[in-house]
Amino acid sequence: MSFPGAPITSIADLRELARRRVPRMFYDYVDCGSWTGATYRANEADLGAIRLRQRVGIDISERSQATRLLGEPAAIPVALAPTGLAGMQWADGEILAARAAERFGVPFTLSTVSVCSIEDVADHTSRPFWFQLYMMKDRAFMERLVKRARDAGCSALVLTLDLPVQGQRHLDIKNGLSTPPKPTLRNIVNLASKPRWCLNMARTRRHTFRNIVGHVEGVEDMSSLAQWVSGQFDQTLNWDDVRWLRRIWDRKLVLKGILDPEDARLAARTGADAIVVSNHGGRQLDGAPSSISMLPRIAEAAGSDIEVLFDGGIRSGQDVLKALGLGARGVLIGRAFLYGLGAMGEAGVTACLDILRRELDLTMALCGITDPRDAARALLDTPTPVPPHLRAVAPA
Repeated sequence: MSFPGAPITSIADLRELARRRVPRMFYDYVDCGSWTGATYRANEADLGAIRLRQRVGIDISERSQATRLLGEPAAIPVALAPTGLAGMQWADGEILAARAAERFGVPFTLSTVSVCSIEDVADHTSRPFWFQLYMMKDRAFMERLVKRARDAGCSALVLTLDLPVQGQRHLDIKNGLSTPPKPTLRNIVNLASKPRWCLNMARTRRHTFRNIVGHVEGVEDMSSLAQWVSGQFDQTLNWDDVRWLRRIWDRKLVLKGILDPEDARLAARTGADAIVVSNHGGRQLDGAPSSISMLPRIAEAAGSDIEVLFDGGIRSGQDVLKALGLGARGVLIGRAFLYGLGAMGEAGVTACLDILRRELDLTMALCGITDPRDAARALLDTPTPVPPHLRAVAPA
């Protein structure tokens, strides 16, 4: 696989190709943070600043990246994160990403605000996937959504906690983000430069939020949908709401958006099975710390009662190893796989996962480790000792 004659060797290559092929408003939706973007940039920069320990004279001939995430086997310690509007990066994007993840052997998470519905993805996959949920005021709709996830065979619910209000993303406002795009002169000119994207979109009927449209009374078009969504994020969200969800969902429950040790301790008391250390990719509170800077303290606070996952800034296999070394059982990737999706559809998601696998394998080898559970030994100057129980990553 290549573009302008050059092979694709990194996530950065996929990002550049996606920038060329995806309409401006949808590429910017992925590739921006809130306000100044400082937290978005810090996620990558702080991961990049962590140094690795090179070792020699160690037998590294038998290496494995296999692990288990939420009790499920994973070929590498990576899952695809829930991302809104993936179906606007490439036609039927959520279906394609889920299929790529299934074939590769890693979990896929579908967003509530996906273009393809729960049923769409279930109809095109055979492996159970995870479903992400926002806490909305319309509890009856939430109960129906949870039931649909159960009926589709979803093995986990991922409740996003860090979006009781939506952070301001300047580019989304300036671009007039909508799905499908509004027929403004600026949009028409931009779309005319993306013929591949337009042709693919013309071949599918999936152009809006299919988990919501047709499932909420009075929501039939973009105008009514936008009005409904903007009024649905629940600012009264609290830990009792999490316990309510725990009562109506009898499978794995993951709490996403934990960025403080005290919240990790509270999460563990709700009966949740896992947390995701995350600042929403720098898309919510600008000025918040990077996810990786908080991971060791949160992992220590969480203890052995709850699985610790991580997201925020993962762009390489080296980043994966660093997160494991600082206390994560596995990582979730969002932008990385969306770059691949926007660049080449399903093949691009596979390319992204293959790049991470190759980089992780090579980094493990050069650090003298053969198993992800030993990732802490690959790091220099770790800010906080990693509790031993968090290093026990059971191979598949």
